[in-house]
Amino acid sequence: MQNGRMDIMKKRSLKKFAAGAALLLALGLLAGCGGEKQEAGSKAQLNVGIVQLVEHSALDAANKGFVDGLADKGFKENENIAFDRQNAQADQSNLQNIAHRFVNNKVDLICAIATPAAQVMANATKDIPIVATAVTDYEAAKLVVSNEKPGANVTGTSDMNPIKEQVDLLLKIVPDAKTIGTIYCSSEVNSQMQVEIMKKAAAERGVNVVEATVSTVNDIQQAAQSLVGKVDVVYVPTDNVLASSIPTLVSVTDNAGLAVICGEEGQVKAGGLAALGIDYYQLGKETGEMAAQILKGEAKPAEMAIQTQKQFKTVVNEAGAKRLGITIPQDVLQNAEVVK
Repeated sequence: MQNGRMDIMKKRSLKKFAAGAALLLALGLLAGCGGEKQEAGSKAQLNVGIVQLVEHSALDAANKGFVDGLADKGFKENENIAFDRQNAQADQSNLQNIAHRFVNNKVDLICAIATPAAQVMANATKDIPIVATAVTDYEAAKLVVSNEKPGANVTGTSDMNPIKEQVDLLLKIVPDAKTIGTIYCSSEVNSQMQVEIMKKAAAERGVNVVEATVSTVNDIQQAAQSLVGKVDVVYVPTDNVLASSIPTLVSVTDNAGLAVICGEEGQVKAGGLAALGIDYYQLGKETGEMAAQILKGEAKPAEMAIQTQKQFKTVVNEAGAKRLGITIPQDVLQNAEVVK
């Protein structure tokens, strides 16, 4: 009798085990099916990393333009493309961490906004396509073999400004200027290049240049003060450190009665007097269109020439002119966007 009971209990245990095994197998199959669907979905959706050096209006505009440029070419967020947006806050270690993140996550493409960001990304990977923007000269930054034929995994758009024409604008607004003061970050190769071009253009027009350099935004006030009494007007290139803190600069120059002529419109909207420069939103949009070609397999970065803008616009700060008691010439105003 006892043996019979034991046989019955064994049979019941075997049945429970079999039922449990069947349940586990079913769940495993379901999980497997779900995993396959997720993998297929992830393959269908492209992943793009966007790294921006620092937050300011020009780079923000380029960032938005990049996303819109991709959308115009059929790559729309939450449909067939996902963006991993990162901002390095002008910190080199942050850039390194972001680069490692993108490489480890095996993103399909990287958009690098500003030269330092592009340089760190380029050093981190030779395989992932990198499309950069807000870089003045790719050759000088050692990002490409040549601007006409990059030769590796980096291409993009240049924010080279019409610097000679900017000097002409400066002299139209401050015609009696004999000495131009300029402030820029000593570690930004693009800023150095712009200032060298500006110095040559100024010399051709019989105007002297006094330089002041900064390392961080904390140096701007002191650098600006060092120019007071030595210069007649201040020129600021498209420098990321300066662009982040134009109000700090203007707080010094306004008190000294010095006009600030800028490299781009965002600096004017932040307090500078005038600028003749590129449209960073449009620049970013062109970058997005280049990225779309790469993602579609229509082009390779190594063979895509660096793109530059050919049209520029003048922006004038009306309130700034009133504060300084400066009358903007009519021939400047008639073709300018006026910031109230």
